[in-house]
Amino acid sequence: TLQWETLGRQFVEYEQVAPFLIPEEQQRRLMDFLPLFLKAWEESAGVIVFPNIQLLASEVSKLLTKEIKRNLNGKPAEEARLALEQLLQQKGEAEDGPLLLKSVYLLSQTDSRTVWNIIGSGLPAALMQCLYLFFTFPLKKTSDDGEASEDDSQTQEMLVKIMLNMYREKQGVEELLAADKLQSLIIATASLWDQCSHSWKVPTGSVLRTISKAQTKNSIMYLQAVDCIKIAIQNLFKLSDTLPACDVCEAASIVLCFVKDSYPISSALLTEFENNDGYQLLLKILLRCERLQENEGDPYLDEIVDMLTCLTTCGKTELKVSGNIVHPQLPHFDFEQTRSSGMTVKNLQAFQVLQSVFQKSNDQHLCGRILTAIATIWAWDTMNFFLLEWTLQPINQFTDIIHSKPLPVQVQFFKLVESIVLDLLYIPHEILKKIQCLIKENLVPFCTLTALQCLLSMTKKDLLFSDIFRDSGLLGLLLALLRKQAKILRKSAGTHLEEGIEKELNAVMLKMVAALTEKSVRNTVVLKDYGMVPYIKIFLDDECYRSATLSILEQLSVISYEEYMSIVIGALCSSTQGELDLKLDLLKSLLRILECPKSHSAFRTCSGFNGLLSLLSDMEGALQDPPSGLWTGVGQNCILELVFYTLQGIAAALHLDPVNSNFFQRNGLFEKMAEDLGSLGCFWVQGEWQTPLTLEKTRTFAEFLDAAFCSSEPFPAWLKNCIWILSFLDHMVRGTLHLETYFRERKPEMGEESRDDQEGADQEVQEDHPVAFKRPGNKLPACRLWGNPEERWEMGDTVIVHPGAVCVMVRLLPKLYKEGHAQLSQEIQCAVVDHIQSLVKSEKSRQVMCGSGLLSTIITSCQAAFRNESHPLHLPLTRIFEKLASQAIEPDVLR
Repeated sequence: TLQWETLGRQFVEYEQVAPFLIPEEQQRRLMDFLPLFLKAWEESAGVIVFPNIQLLASEVSKLLTKEIKRNLNGKPAEEARLALEQLLQQKGEAEDGPLLLKSVYLLSQTDSRTVWNIIGSGLPAALMQCLYLFFTFPLKKTSDDGEASEDDSQTQEMLVKIMLNMYREKQGVEELLAADKLQSLIIATASLWDQCSHSWKVPTGSVLRTISKAQTKNSIMYLQAVDCIKIAIQNLFKLSDTLPACDVCEAASIVLCFVKDSYPISSALLTEFENNDGYQLLLKILLRCERLQENEGDPYLDEIVDMLTCLTTCGKTELKVSGNIVHPQLPHFDFEQTRSSGMTVKNLQAFQVLQSVFQKSNDQHLCGRILTAIATIWAWDTMNFFLLEWTLQPINQFTDIIHSKPLPVQVQFFKLVESIVLDLLYIPHEILKKIQCLIKENLVPFCTLTALQCLLSMTKKDLLFSDIFRDSGLLGLLLALLRKQAKILRKSAGTHLEEGIEKELNAVMLKMVAALTEKSVRNTVVLKDYGMVPYIKIFLDDECYRSATLSILEQLSVISYEEYMSIVIGALCSSTQGELDLKLDLLKSLLRILECPKSHSAFRTCSGFNGLLSLLSDMEGALQDPPSGLWTGVGQNCILELVFYTLQGIAAALHLDPVNSNFFQRNGLFEKMAEDLGSLGCFWVQGEWQTPLTLEKTRTFAEFLDAAFCSSEPFPAWLKNCIWILSFLDHMVRGTLHLETYFRERKPEMGEESRDDQEGADQEVQEDHPVAFKRPGNKLPACRLWGNPEERWEMGDTVIVHPGAVCVMVRLLPKLYKEGHAQLSQEIQCAVVDHIQSLVKSEKSRQVMCGSGLLSTIITSCQAAFRNESHPLHLPLTRIFEKLASQAIEPDVLR
């Protein structure tokens, strides 16, 4: 602070004596002061505390202006240019030029009032003349090492910074009008770009862009009076034939800046630009950019496209157009309520350049930028879509040629079309008709695929599209194409290998048909009337197509449960042992349909019960430990998952359906179920009940469940499998199995290797229960999550819903055994019997059991325990029988 106070006093003394000094002495005293000023600035970390800073700025700027003019006066351009270099180069602190330059550089970064004082010194015009010389007259290389003497980056940086600080002020631009160097520099950039100083190209562009943003009415009139834009365009036309495309872009972007930035003040420069074929110039330049290497010149190309996009809103009057809104339209669309934000298209000439570039170019980056520009214009004002489409019809016309564009451009284009519906809430019927023709012609499969994906996204937006695409013939077209593909698949019997785009196209066509039939009985009837059902089911075999195919078949069930059941149950029965994925997907689909009670009768009449039980029969030995044969490479959790969904399907078909329940029991299907479950490989199948042991400890069935799946206690694989199956049966007994979710939906499309990530009980299944193998391809919609796993073992006063399931549990009792695990086997047997005893605790449950006529099954299943009073199960089984017998005695039981 003391140093700044001392400097302040010294400068006051200078001010007092300066009027009485000759100019040379004034300059000497000021130049002696500046090193002290710069030293103080450096020592105060760039903070200036100087009361007379504005006067200092004025004095220093005037002196720098005087020195520049003295070095330029009367010299030829190249000699003047060299003199400027010598004046300003940093060769020593004692030199006047560098001292003045650095001082003005620091002072120009303080505040606006100080900058205004610098501007008033005449420095703006002087530095513009310097910039003109530096840009247009590159110095020849003079040093032995080949380095040019102009490469003093520090000097350049300070000069440019001073100019930027002055020219961003309107007063700074006004000061330039007294000289002719501004228009000369603009024209020079448009004519001498290939001959100018390379190191001054970027700084010159930066300075001119700054001036452009600070234009005034006077500066615009000045540029117009000297035909600056007209001459620049003429010169750019000549350069556009010879210069590299990136250089032409850079030069043209500077001229275009003045046109765009001046418009809010006056339309004069834009009019001059338009009257001198400015748009034709931009079209020519942009089309030349096709030959640019990747990323070369992109910033200036993007700048031209952005400015051209802005020019589309520059016009004197609003466009007045009227179009015919074709109906139907989405419920929330109301054209009369579409309000303008003011950013509407008024300049169709500017937009026509963008449109023509897209139509004539096949360059990926260029076409992509045009589509981005159109999206930007739509985002400015919703009305812009209608103004453009009802006049120039860009999207309508682009649809005719989009198949010839690069693939990423095709994707971007159809995303843009999609946004018309999703964002603007408008259905462009004419455009959709053209897209449909594009699909029908299928000139480029990838384009057809992308177009279909676009329409698919729209279809999911609103059910209205189901009617639109049916009436337009798209549904019929897709069905015809799928029929053709199905015939190829059927004829090849699996030998025809679809690859790449062909397979993707078939998959999207199926998804589209699925979307069109969803919640549309009319479209489903169309599919059936086309005779497509036999062809659609052919796609079930390929996992890539299965999700969409099942969705279509599920919609078919709405008009014919019998046909759906016939197809799905037939596919289940005809599937091979190794097609576990197919079986699981079919079962999950079946469960979704069985949620509707009306489907139960069709399930029964189409041999659904026998079909599902045959799945269990096919899994004989699947849960052996260790696995063998076909099951060696299959995780046991996947097998358990198949068992679960099979039993869940049976339970869903029995739920609240007395006809199905009576059918299942009358035909001995519970006994068949017990036999099939017993042959899975985890239950004991050799010999009778073993010699009873004295149990060291006893646990309840619920404790076994917790110990097996929710604790670290080691359990053999066979026992875990048995407990899984018994828990399934337990929920079937209570009529809740169809509400349970033991297995989480897997997401193979993410490409992750299958691991056991299930919650609750599944988390403890590791070595003995690897999670089911990875299932790639499209996935069915997630199953409805029923029930609360936390409550799955809470019994309360349970009412038996399916007494036959109790008999299945009893039939499996003798098979809950494994050599080497006698103690554990007997303990689980006792736990299950106690659990069954709790099931028949309520009077209502006992009545259900007695009314079922299944008491004799319990006795015959456990004869050894009944006959041997020392058997651990004798007493609990007898108690169960006594409880049931108290209700009613069947003749068979008495015998």
